[in-house]
Amino acid sequence: MPRILMVTSEAVPFAKTGGLGDVLGALPQALRARGEDVAVLMPRYGSIPLDDAARVASNVMLHPGWMTFPADFWVKQVKGTPYYFVDCPPLFGRDGLYGSHGSDFGDNHIRFSLLSHAAIALSRQVFRPQILNLHDWQAALVAPYLRGFYAHDPTFFGTKVVTTIHNLGYQGRIGPHLLPDIGLGPEQMRPDLMEFHGDVNFLKGAIVYADWITTVSPTYAREIQTPEFGEGLEGLLSARANSLSGILNGVDYSEWSPETDRYIAQRYSADTMEGKVACKLDVLREFGLDTKDPRRPLIGIVSRFARQKGFDLIAQVARPLMETGARFVVLGTGEREFEDMFRWLAETYPDQLSVRVQYSNALAHKIEAGSDFFLMPSRYEPCGLNQIYSLRYGTLPVVRATGGLEDTVDGQTGFKFWGYTGNEMLGAVQAALEVYRNEPARYRKMQREAMHRDYSWDASAARYSELFRRLLA
Repeated sequence: MPRILMVTSEAVPFAKTGGLGDVLGALPQALRARGEDVAVLMPRYGSIPLDDAARVASNVMLHPGWMTFPADFWVKQVKGTPYYFVDCPPLFGRDGLYGSHGSDFGDNHIRFSLLSHAAIALSRQVFRPQILNLHDWQAALVAPYLRGFYAHDPTFFGTKVVTTIHNLGYQGRIGPHLLPDIGLGPEQMRPDLMEFHGDVNFLKGAIVYADWITTVSPTYAREIQTPEFGEGLEGLLSARANSLSGILNGVDYSEWSPETDRYIAQRYSADTMEGKVACKLDVLREFGLDTKDPRRPLIGIVSRFARQKGFDLIAQVARPLMETGARFVVLGTGEREFEDMFRWLAETYPDQLSVRVQYSNALAHKIEAGSDFFLMPSRYEPCGLNQIYSLRYGTLPVVRATGGLEDTVDGQTGFKFWGYTGNEMLGAVQAALEVYRNEPARYRKMQREAMHRDYSWDASAARYSELFRRLLA
């Protein structure tokens, strides 16, 4: 069986800021269920207790450049999967994963250089992998280190490197004057290696030196080879097209299913939908909206408030969107302009829109269960998970046809628009409301179809397993 070490900056249940954490909490378990020997390495942040962990190595000297840091390695088992932690308090024992108070830590390049050195040290001393699977820019330096410093180390003879891109918008760039901090020399400042518009680009290095590149949906794999979505790396990714594939993320239905959800007012299924009405009334009360007319359409939004997520489109057509008569429940935090926009809409249209500028897992579940539609107008979306949750809850997605949204929503299960304009988004919302109000039988059929779609991790893990075995063949 392939022996795989996944290197990441976050994983549920230990640390999470987004979809990366969800993937690294679920994919290793799904691969192990298929018989693969999988382990995960991540930083031990200050928020992660070590009460039930076992120390596997002490005082290991790691050298991210000209500095030396002692570190310990610990392991915890999660459903039979070992999660290893590199424990280096000067770098990771602080509040926040990547920064605090809205600013990145100034030494992130050193912190994640150390994570990459830790992956190599763990591979040599504790868990010897055949596949090193590097997730996003924070793990990217493993690849150039392995192909440079450790090219003749017999530990890594035959070891394959797979780079997984979760979001190409985040690449890890530093000025060339910081190369000594991460132990790389000026020879990397070549356009065919790690140089990128005068900077050093971590993720580019992981793409250049990888045996294979994956990303989190088939459509996004195609999109990132174009100028619109390639973030400046489209030429390199096009050149590596024969070693690039998109594998759709899965979701954890033990956590996201109306049949078992512990957060919602009443559980329900595709065959017994009465509970969805109770969930709608519950979320309306939770957000302070009138419950007298439960048939009035309700649109949910749960998101990071960022331009990537398409909220500038809502700003373009805010008034006609409210004139549709639909109500909105909105949950999230992010860029100030969009937080302020939703607050303004809530003040201007208090009977139609209510917003909570916060993160709440419980409220996210309530919105998925209680809404009639779920709006995701993303400019780009590598995979997206909320639209997949929405399908299972019979909450029909209204999405822009990009990335994983294109791959998971079709005309039988939701509503799509293609151009990135407010008017096209408005048209998709109006089409959804037309079906809801005037074609109830069609709406109910779409709900049933959506709820029977299967995007569990089993299929995704099978594709990763096939890839790993093919690389080692």
